[in-house]
Amino acid sequence: GPLVASPNFRHPVPFAKEVVALDDLSQGRLTLGIGAGGNGWDATMLGGPAWAPRERTERFEEFVELLDVLLCSPAASWAGRHYAADEARTAPGCVQRPRVPFAIAATGPRGMALAARFADLWVTTGDRSGKGPVAAAAGARIVAEQVARLEAACRAVGREPATLARLVLTGPSLDPGLTSAAEFEETRGQYASVGVTDLVVPWPRDTDPYAGDEARFEQIVAGCA
Repeated sequence: GPLVASPNFRHPVPFAKEVVALDDLSQGRLTLGIGAGGNGWDATMLGGPAWAPRERTERFEEFVELLDVLLCSPAASWAGRHYAADEARTAPGCVQRPRVPFAIAATGPRGMALAARFADLWVTTGDRSGKGPVAAAAGARIVAEQVARLEAACRAVGREPATLARLVLTGPSLDPGLTSAAEFEETRGQYASVGVTDLVVPWPRDTDPYAGDEARFEQIVAGCA
């Protein structure tokens, strides 16, 4: 599924209908990635002004909460500050029950609290404010600090932290280690050692930030199969 969809250009009600359809078409294999969205073009492509950080966070919270209600109910009504629904129908619902799993991208405290409540999988891209991509050892230290905060957020809502999977998305902030098979094994090991359950690497392209050699990439992937 998407990694990740954002509220920047989506409303939860029609988006929930799309999710139900995708879950049906994939025969129950959809995982729904959700994030707060970015700045710049990502925030303004529909022609409106970019939201302030506080509004972006509030919308993200409402978006996830309402989406959870919509996907778990055949019909639902909702009256929030930013979103509303009036007997919105999603019957027959998702193939996966009670709904498709959520993969929530979050590094701030409110986002992590949201992940602790609703996510099956937590997603991080590392430290997006720094200059990257950083190598695996430094990246793992960053992620380890984030995991500690995530686990605290889980305990705050009474959730066992081990029930939440953790996905690292490499790319602009975190080096995927694709120059050799040995480097990739080192990268995988570094992140696994801090509790990461899933590691995503970009398909090589001709230009940065995803520049790489496709033949080498396929060799590395084949060696991990």
